[in-house]
Amino acid sequence: MSAVKSKRVPRAVREQQMLDAAVRTFARRGYRAASMDEIAEVAGVSKPLVYLYLNSKEELFSAVIRRESAALVEAVTAAVEPDAPADRQLWSGLTGFFAHTAEHPDGWAVLHQQARTHGEPFALEVAAMRAEIVRFVTELIGAAAQEAGCVGELADREVAGLAHALVGAAESLAEWANVRTDEAASGEREQEREGGRERERPAAKDTAATLMNFAWAGLGRLMDGERWAPEA
Repeated sequence: MSAVKSKRVPRAVREQQMLDAAVRTFARRGYRAASMDEIAEVAGVSKPLVYLYLNSKEELFSAVIRRESAALVEAVTAAVEPDAPADRQLWSGLTGFFAHTAEHPDGWAVLHQQARTHGEPFALEVAAMRAEIVRFVTELIGAAAQEAGCVGELADREVAGLAHALVGAAESLAEWANVRTDEAASGEREQEREGGRERERPAAKDTAATLMNFAWAGLGRLMDGERWAPEA
């Protein structure tokens, strides 16, 4: 009888398996505590193979950040309804953001918690991703201002500031919406304790609506010419 040869896993597929294992390990153990031995074990490969493909723990972490950043930006831009009014485009983009972070909590934890706290070059990778999303939101707010006929009243700097504020609020809200619990980590119904009672994690569209109610109402008043100012 001739020996049956096992089918070789393509390099690209094997590398994605390693990145999947790395995302899970970095998110749950932290960058410092995560070991290449554990990542190799989770991926189901040998540690020398991980080093052969990705060279070092630092390069592996950078590869994880780049992959998760690209996936998040793609999710946001793909969710936007291109021919809709500006507010609907922003809501749909936010929904895409919250849906992606909810579906990929480990990837979000790596980007939002791990990568930002370990200095260059990791923080720079996340900053580049964030800047891309801010530019996208800036364009949407600019389009909204154009629709409202107040382009000249909102300076470019102010529009950019509003975009940064909105993205920062979205990041904070995603952190709140995706709070981990032991049940969530084990794949059961995701919920958190809040004031002694259980709360199911909100749907992405509801979280997006919460932020729109907070931000868009204010933007609408601003575009109508109303401005807040401290009393003298």
